[in-house]
Amino acid sequence: MRRLLFFLLVVAAALAALVKAGEYGIGPVVVTREDEQKLILLLGDPRERATEPGLALRLPFLEEVRTLDRRWLHLNSKPRLVQTIDRERIVVDNYVIWRIADPLQFYKSFPTGIEKAELQIDREVGGNLREVVGQHSIPQVLTEKRDEMMSEVTEKSAEALKRFGIEVRDVRINRTELPAGAEENVYARMRAERERLARKHRAEGEEQARTIRADADRRARVIVAEAREKAERLRGAGDAESARIYAAAYSRDPGFYEFVRSLEAYRKALGEGTTLVLPPDHEFFHTLREGGSDLVPSAAPPPAPPPVAAPAPAPALEAP
Repeated sequence: MRRLLFFLLVVAAALAALVKAGEYGIGPVVVTREDEQKLILLLGDPRERATEPGLALRLPFLEEVRTLDRRWLHLNSKPRLVQTIDRERIVVDNYVIWRIADPLQFYKSFPTGIEKAELQIDREVGGNLREVVGQHSIPQVLTEKRDEMMSEVTEKSAEALKRFGIEVRDVRINRTELPAGAEENVYARMRAERERLARKHRAEGEEQARTIRADADRRARVIVAEAREKAERLRGAGDAESARIYAAAYSRDPGFYEFVRSLEAYRKALGEGTTLVLPPDHEFFHTLREGGSDLVPSAAPPPAPPPVAAPAPAPALEAP
């Protein structure tokens, strides 16, 4: 019984030693962590697929183990000059979020290591970035269409790098700035563009102002014409009514009316400081000589004529 227990302890210790050695790539046991994926190479040729997290076996001295990262990786590129559609050169640097999606294909494409893969990713992403940025202006690159541009670069880069066993998750711009000496040219171009827009807006405003003034003048002329027409109708009705009242008043006592008109003529002609040289028997002094004794007594007043109705108003002109 003791020998069996001792034998089991020895076996357990040996297994533990093999597992521990496998963590360092020694022995027949291969230990794969959750953040790793390993390829077992038989005389330099990899197996069909990578190991899963856990334990695997290999032939010591005949099979070699290559460890690859399973996590998402971050690649930060160097600044590069990119020309926009408005022929301005800007300095752009970007970063890429990527991982090894197919370890077997990745190893076949880059057997020397991850450095070559990063160079390939940087070249591919840089080329797509130049192509996409070259189709847009500086304001679009900075704010207006930046997210849309980055999505296009990510899609093109992911499609191009898929054949290498690489999966691209995201491409983003770290910073965008002008190269030394180009700021003044860009500012001058921006000022010219803003001045052009200002002239355009002022011209549109002046055109709208002329249209509004012309419409207001036309409406004012219509309103004044309507007011004048209405005033003429009212004035005509007033004159007709006045004539009717005068006719009714004169017909009641013509003699008295003549006497009053004579006195009114004296009042206007013989004002203060007025000198008239006329013979005493002049017709002008007839009323003064007679004293109104020659006035003919008025007969019964005739019936007053009916009032004159005002003309019907014409239809008002409506301003369109």
